[in-house]
Amino acid sequence: MSRTLSVIVPAHNEEAGLPATLEALLRQTVPPEEIIVVDDGSVDRTGEVARSYGVTVLTPPQNLGSKAKAQNHALPHCESELVLAVDADTVLAPDYIEKIKPVFDDPDVVVAAGNVQTRFSRTPWERGRSIEYLFGFHWHRPIQNAVNSPMVCSGCCSVFRREPLVAFGGFPERTIVEDMDYTWSQQIAGRRTVYVADAVAWAADPETLTYLRKQVWRWMAGFFQNVRLHLRPLITRKPMLALWVIVAVLEILTVPLWLAGPFIATMAMHQPVGRTVAWWFGAELILLVPLLVHAARRRRLPVLGVLLNIPFAYLTKAVNVYYAWKGLVVELILVPLRLSKGLSVYEKGRAHAPGESR
Repeated sequence: MSRTLSVIVPAHNEEAGLPATLEALLRQTVPPEEIIVVDDGSVDRTGEVARSYGVTVLTPPQNLGSKAKAQNHALPHCESELVLAVDADTVLAPDYIEKIKPVFDDPDVVVAAGNVQTRFSRTPWERGRSIEYLFGFHWHRPIQNAVNSPMVCSGCCSVFRREPLVAFGGFPERTIVEDMDYTWSQQIAGRRTVYVADAVAWAADPETLTYLRKQVWRWMAGFFQNVRLHLRPLITRKPMLALWVIVAVLEILTVPLWLAGPFIATMAMHQPVGRTVAWWFGAELILLVPLLVHAARRRRLPVLGVLLNIPFAYLTKAVNVYYAWKGLVVELILVPLRLSKGLSVYEKGRAHAPGESR
């Protein structure tokens, strides 16, 4: 059965990055019925650029303040059975829609997303993120999908069944990460969310530490907002997903000890520095290298180039750990005690991050 599909592309000041996103959408082997760009308070030529591609452009009277709000502005204009939400910094493979549509033959599937990889590997932060994506989308995500419990359908390239999305009230605005919120909510309701490994999308990631910090803070605060909101119903209605969430929290709590392991062994246990460093890196690489080689071959990337990016992953990991702990303290301790309102301001993760509203 052929299902119609509409695309929503929220964009704020994205004249530079928007063409690549729209060109990829227009080159799809299974084209969408419509493409809607939400020109969300732009002060550049975003709207003009979008119109030059012949797509529908919606212009709210003022900046709406978040990606979810911009998407909800467009949702009433969609009439197709499926809705594909694409960030304007994301470029889909030509067969993305073709690969992802068949999973909706299962009436229980309400949202699906593909494999996300980095578009650019120019700076240390982009290189570190590329390792995170290769590891996560070729290890965590397949396992989660195999047990019918994906942690998140990535908001940069997710396809939604429109009627359940509308019935839910649209894209969630109550947390700072609408993709995780909706993924968990639908699984709690007994519906299916799916990871489609063969559908590939390339996202532009933060190229500087400043923007990486903003993005990671939003992700981590949003994760713990969802933990606070959903963990109890997850435990009773979706225990496998609850297990993944609890494991993620435990990893956040214990990773500082692992990172400090060489220093602890050297200083407290009086172990030789060389031996300590050797076992620590050896343990890391034994787990990491085989999977990265597999991922590189699967994605037709140069294996050596991927492996040379491993050191940069520790830079991004340090940022992740800091903001994960900050998110835990703020969202799980200070917010319940009414000592903080938590993160509510949506900030970009890139200087020109297409698809994200401020």
